[in-house]
Amino acid sequence: MVIGKRLRQLREAKSLSQGDIEKRTGLLRCYISRVENGHTVPSLETLEKLAAALQIPLYYLFYEGDAPPPLPNLSERYSTEELARDNEQEEELKFIEKVKQLLSRINERDRQLLLYVAQKLASR
Repeated sequence: MVIGKRLRQLREAKSLSQGDIEKRTGLLRCYISRVENGHTVPSLETLEKLAAALQIPLYYLFYEGDAPPPLPNLSERYSTEELARDNEQEEELKFIEKVKQLLSRINERDRQLLLYVAQKLASR
């Protein structure tokens, strides 16, 4: 579906002229004409203005039914807490990997000293 044709169809169904839409939205009539004729692709903000001027929900511009379209069968969605937990685990894995790389570069005596300091800090 071409958005311009749908806009024209909805505008004419409400017996509105391009001038009426111009007054309601503040958009120039020549711009509205360019959109309706498919010469310009409007932004989402502009589509919101046009839907408000036509006194219709935004989805009417994309869908011809009376009710909102049914949602497609989407993959499982995660809560914000689950996404944060996954991000924390990823950060922890990165940290552990970095520690592993650094430990592989120090000598045995320094490694023992580091382990001693870590044990003392953990016992506090």
